[in-house]
Amino acid sequence: MGKKYLIDTNVISHLFANRLPASGMQFVKNVIDDDFIISVAVEIEVLTNHEIPGKMPLIENFISLATVLLLDKDVTKKAIELRRSYTKLKLGDAIIAATDVVHDLILVTNNIKDFKNIASLTIIDPHAL
Repeated sequence: MGKKYLIDTNVISHLFANRLPASGMQFVKNVIDDDFIISVAVEIEVLTNHEIPGKMPLIENFISLATVLLLDKDVTKKAIELRRSYTKLKLGDAIIAATDVVHDLILVTNNIKDFKNIASLTIIDPHAL
């Protein structure tokens, strides 16, 4: 597929809740089939803040298939820089954004409002496809 993608928490939630439009669903499935990449912050959020009762074993299995990018020194440094620059940015979002920037990925998220001001991010909203 060329450039790689980082999948955000809300996209996984919307995927399991069947809340993505058909074009967005197909795009996300193609991304996941090609190279399913998430941040460790997404792993934590998905496995603790799920909205779909009864689907946790399925979600846990799904997350086990992902390449999870960990919080290393470069990501930590970038997350600190982002939190200093964007004071309203939540810690989890800062880690996700930093992971995206450090690994030169495209962020797939429906959470545009929290990431839109970070100039170094390229964002795709699967709801807008």
